[in-house]
Amino acid sequence: MRSLKLTIAPLLALLLTGCGKPVPIEKVDYVGEWQEKTMYLLITQDGSVRYKRIKGGMTSSVEGPLKAFEGDNFSVGIGPMSATFVVSKPPYQDKGRWKMVVDGLELTKTAD
Repeated sequence: MRSLKLTIAPLLALLLTGCGKPVPIEKVDYVGEWQEKTMYLLITQDGSVRYKRIKGGMTSSVEGPLKAFEGDNFSVGIGPMSATFVVSKPPYQDKGRWKMVVDGLELTKTAD
């Protein structure tokens, strides 16, 4: 049984990764690695998303396919198992650096 779990887990992860929607051309500024000392967000052009946040001594993380953009916000996951990220300020440049405000935190783009 244990070997079956070890075989299924990577296959499931591979399937989920392939289910993302590519980032639409009008949202290409979202693509990249974004950070703040308590949050990490990676959005790839192919629609893969990785998120990690430390808040109140707890760590939460999400990895999955991009589901959709809804205005400036975006959702990640499959079906009812999804998370919505609230973007109160979409990507913008400030003194030559890309920034955006997600879930109340100002993130800086650290890599494309």
